[in-house]
Amino acid sequence: MTQREVLITLNLTGNIGTIRLKKLLDYFDRPQDILSASSEKLMAVSGIGEEIARKIRSLKKEDLGREVSLAKKHGLEILTMEDKDYPKSLKNIPDPPIVLYIKGELKEEDLFSIAIVGSRRASFYGLALAEKFAVDLSARGFTIVSGMAAGVDTAAHRGALKQKGRTIAVMGSGFNHIYPAENKRLSEEIAEYGAVISEFPIDMEPLRHNFPCRNRVISGLSLGVLVAEAAQNSGALITADFALEQGKDVFALPGKIDSPTSFGTNELIKQGAKLVSSVDDIVEEFVTPVTQNKKTEEAGQTVLKSGFSSEEEIQIYNLISSGSVCLDELVEKTQMDIPMIFSLLLKLQMKKLIRQLPGKQFARSQ
Repeated sequence: MTQREVLITLNLTGNIGTIRLKKLLDYFDRPQDILSASSEKLMAVSGIGEEIARKIRSLKKEDLGREVSLAKKHGLEILTMEDKDYPKSLKNIPDPPIVLYIKGELKEEDLFSIAIVGSRRASFYGLALAEKFAVDLSARGFTIVSGMAAGVDTAAHRGALKQKGRTIAVMGSGFNHIYPAENKRLSEEIAEYGAVISEFPIDMEPLRHNFPCRNRVISGLSLGVLVAEAAQNSGALITADFALEQGKDVFALPGKIDSPTSFGTNELIKQGAKLVSSVDDIVEEFVTPVTQNKKTEEAGQTVLKSGFSSEEEIQIYNLISSGSVCLDELVEKTQMDIPMIFSLLLKLQMKKLIRQLPGKQFARSQ
């Protein structure tokens, strides 16, 4: 077996995780030796008890073959931590998934993602605002990340799809068990305009303990997390905790003080989460300052006479002069990286000089 195949096989145990994996890799000379080791040797590794050792010992080459066949049947791509296409944003979190199963496509532009999470039993207020913020953030070029659960998650995905923007769903189960079942059609739509992903083996059922675990992936993929509505013990608050641990921004929509489903969001605000009332409250956190133009500094002005803050903004704006332009074309013509272009596009949108059209197309504002 290759190291990649070993990682996919070990992930079938369902409970090794990155921390235990690192200890195993440090102990054994080769990754392949883990699968052929005795129970005694496996249990000599810190964190590997009798149950996990038994699961590793029970793994067979046929298990890998079956998993690969199932992935092919579902149209899934399998990425491991060793693969170059593994999301950069996840590599930087404390406990990245060993394996990702992906239906759809992850793109470099997904580095500009915002997670929108909240209660499964959301009020009309929570559902409406989750969808509205997803629409507005999509219109600004952000990818919307959520967990495809009932309630706020579903509203967030639908908002992104309404705008024909990109959206990523992170599941707490394997692809043989889409959860909730009523979102099967939604999962297909998400895969068409973004990606549905899971770290769990394809046959893994939606077990209760899987969902807090998957929340670290939702926050890990995102620049920040917007909690739209959350009760006192909502899973959305776990996502917010992961975001803080990962150094990400946490935003919260204020709610009625006597509403049970707003208790969590109001508490987050009291603890320092940024209160948001419009999409601009989120966007302004991610606009990278650009060095002032030299001529501007000499003139003692804060912006160029034309209203632009930099030559780079003017360059992007001029490329949009003849009509709508797609993101790929801007990358090709400017040779800038995607995060830089997104930052400039966001600044131009905030100044209402350009607007985003469906399909990552950009045009000058009327």
